[in-house]
Amino acid sequence: MPGASRLASIDILRGVVMLLMLVDHVRDTFFLQHQVGDPVNVAEVEPALFVSRLLAHLCAPAFVFLTGISAWLYGNRHAGGRAATSAFLLKRGLFLVLLELTLVNFAWTAQFPPTVVYLQVIWAIGLSMIALSALLWLPRWALIALGVAIVAGHNLFDGVQAVPGTWGGTAWMILHERGWLEIADVRMRTSYPVLPWIGVIALGYAAGTWYADATDPARRTRLWRAGCLLLGAFLALRVLNLYGDAPWQAMGDLGTTLMSVFNVTKYPPSLLFLLLTLGVGAWLLSLFESPRVAATLAPLSTFGAAPMFFYLLHLYVLKLLYLAAVGIWGFNYGTVFGIHSVAGLWALAVVLALALWIPTRAFARLKARRRDWTWLRYL
Repeated sequence: MPGASRLASIDILRGVVMLLMLVDHVRDTFFLQHQVGDPVNVAEVEPALFVSRLLAHLCAPAFVFLTGISAWLYGNRHAGGRAATSAFLLKRGLFLVLLELTLVNFAWTAQFPPTVVYLQVIWAIGLSMIALSALLWLPRWALIALGVAIVAGHNLFDGVQAVPGTWGGTAWMILHERGWLEIADVRMRTSYPVLPWIGVIALGYAAGTWYADATDPARRTRLWRAGCLLLGAFLALRVLNLYGDAPWQAMGDLGTTLMSVFNVTKYPPSLLFLLLTLGVGAWLLSLFESPRVAATLAPLSTFGAAPMFFYLLHLYVLKLLYLAAVGIWGFNYGTVFGIHSVAGLWALAVVLALALWIPTRAFARLKARRRDWTWLRYL
């Protein structure tokens, strides 16, 4: 979101989750010989790979929640208030949906015209923004109530199955159930059902009031307490093992049992998934509010200041690197080329982060310098 000034804590958290996303997308590109399901099969996945995937779970919830906060900040700083925010959210949401269908999907599939489209996180953020453009007119208490009801209650409908080929079935696959849609000879996979994300962005918008005063020291306490509340609720529900996700199981050893406890479902994000990730996200935001910590981690804010540019750039760099690796070494794992270890994935991600920091910083500075170029707002 554009604004008069940027908040370091928000940009740093965005930067952190963008780098965790980079690690996960390196895994998606160069570790296909070891498929990771949702939820993860803890009996078959090595701990290092499980932890890598678990860390990546933070990305989408933190980013969607911060999008809600940024939407509130935009309205608070803009002369048009909620009306301007609503209009911007609608236009940018539609832009993100278009981006998912074109540049993002091409980066994953290399198909044009596409025969298969994967509706993933950019699509979900776009639809969430469109939904928020209408919901932000609700009173704050009603928006909070709706957000909590969606996040906490959507798992009640896990047993509802879409009927393929019907309008209701199509709507349900977009909202809550992963499935395949057939539209004009193009198969579309609803990889990110959007309903829970609408709840998250609504709660993020409601939390935006905490940032009304950029120097308010009480915000750190609010964020810390929110994180404690969310993580406490996660632990309580997980111990009960009754609601909010698939039950965890006692395994043959403590390590695998702990993996089972933290093995939460992302597609769509379960209540326990969101309690865990948003709780950690609130704690991190609280930490990054510290001027000393913010100064130390300032380089990470570069990725958070131009997240969409970095997102598109890293997808195409990964695609080119994979094609180059196949061209040089061929398929070393059946029909795919893969890196041999999780350590290798992290090493490649670090190298890519360092290399991509320079063009990302250049674009972030361009955005800050050329506020008259309105199209930059959408990136």
